[in-house]
Amino acid sequence: MAIRVVIADDHSIVREGLRRFLGRDPELTVVGEASDGAEAVELARRLRPDVVLMDLLMPVMDGIAATATIRKELPETEVVALTSVLESAAVIGAVKAGAIGYLLKDIQAAELRRAIKAAAAGQVQLTPQASAYLMREVRTPEAKEPLTEREREVLLLLAQGYSNKDIGRDLQIADDTVKTHVKHILAKLGVQSRTQAVLGAMRLGLISSEQGKQRR
Repeated sequence: MAIRVVIADDHSIVREGLRRFLGRDPELTVVGEASDGAEAVELARRLRPDVVLMDLLMPVMDGIAATATIRKELPETEVVALTSVLESAAVIGAVKAGAIGYLLKDIQAAELRRAIKAAAAGQVQLTPQASAYLMREVRTPEAKEPLTEREREVLLLLAQGYSNKDIGRDLQIADDTVKTHVKHILAKLGVQSRTQAVLGAMRLGLISSEQGKQRR
C-alpha cells in the first residue's frame, strides 16, 4: 500500500513541484495539499495521512502550531518539517512540537522520497549538522522515572535510525509491543516525539552521540 502524503506549503509552485516528483514514485501518493497550517490540520484530520510535509512559515497557523496539533490529535501521522533555513528557531520549534525530523528545501528529489518513506516507518530524520545544532538547543528535563532495560534497547535502536519493524525484528518482539515501548519512553522522558527522545537521551547520557549517528 502506498504511503499517503499531505503537502503543506503556502507557495503553490512549491506544492506543484513536490506533488510532481513525489508522484513519480509508486510507493508514495499525495492525497492532499494545504496552503496554511490550519488547512493542513483540517486535511490531516479528514484524510489521516501517513506523513505530512510541513513548511514552517505559513499564514493563518504556522507550521509549528500545526505540527503540535497534528501530533497531539493524530499520533499515527508523522510530520516532517521542510524548511529553507537550517539555523532557525522555527526548526527547533518544529522538533519540540513533535516533528520526526526536518529537511532542507534544497534536498534532492530521490533523497526526499527516501526520507518520507523512512519517516513513515518511524525513523528519525536528522542530518549530522541538524543533530549538532539541535543538541545545543533542545532542552530535555530529567527522566521522570528510569527506563527499563528493554526501553533502553528500543531507544538505542531508535537513535540508530531503526523503524518499528526493524526494532521488532532485531529484538524479536511484535510491532505493537515496540509501539508500547516507544510510548512509555516518550512519557518517561517527558517529550512528544522520537526525535526529542533521541536528543534527550543523548543529553541525559543514556546513549552517546556516536550511537545516535550509526544509521543516519
